[in-house]
Amino acid sequence: MAEHHLPPEPADEPHHHNHGGKAAVHADDLKPGGRRRRYGYYYGDGYGSADPARTLCFVVLVVILLAGITALVLYLVYRPSRPAFAVTSVAVYSLSLNGTGTGTGAVAGGPATLAASFQLTLVIRNPNERSAARYDRLAAYVAYRGEPITAPAPMPPLVQDADSAVAVAPVLGAGAAAPPVPVSPDTAAALATDVSYGVVALRVVVLGRVRFVSGPFRSGWHSMYARCDLLVGVRKSGGGGAGGGPEAPLLGNPTCAVDM
Repeated sequence: MAEHHLPPEPADEPHHHNHGGKAAVHADDLKPGGRRRRYGYYYGDGYGSADPARTLCFVVLVVILLAGITALVLYLVYRPSRPAFAVTSVAVYSLSLNGTGTGTGAVAGGPATLAASFQLTLVIRNPNERSAARYDRLAAYVAYRGEPITAPAPMPPLVQDADSAVAVAPVLGAGAAAPPVPVSPDTAAALATDVSYGVVALRVVVLGRVRFVSGPFRSGWHSMYARCDLLVGVRKSGGGGAGGGPEAPLLGNPTCAVDM
């Protein structure tokens, strides 16, 4: 009698037998990693391959990040600080209204003009420890109550080493030798009153440009506006002008500010 044999089940295909409407679980499904090996066949090569464009973008981003960090460190190390100004002494050579004096009678005679001449000792300090300073196109003048009372006087260019100070003594105004500077009647009257009390509030203004040099690094030119407010003691001489002597005491501590 012939024997009948059922064909063997395929090894790769799991069989599910419905028993009561439920799918049977194949024994291979219960083995650890039985299903995951099949998924690796489809997706394993995709995760292992490298995208050249993505790698190039990553390298470019890293280079940009390193360059930015280097630039920031150099800026913090070599960042220049603005120079500092100080006025240490003042000499008043002339301070007269309408060429006759600073009394109120001189103002009533016509348009108010002022002939003034000063010499200042100005100390400029470069606080940068790694950068030298270069000054150019310097000019200075004296103002009273917001009005210039001397014409801008040019100053020579200046080269300053790192962390150093230099003193300059410019003469601002030429007194009676220069054309008087016109001022408003209110300014003339206020100046006459202050001179009669012996104390005049002045502002010294220094204009120009500055650049900083540190080894191979050179900054661009920066516009500079320095101003120093000071109280000057003056005395009225017998001839009607303010002074009695060129040296005038500085009252209090002059304050200076610098904008760049």
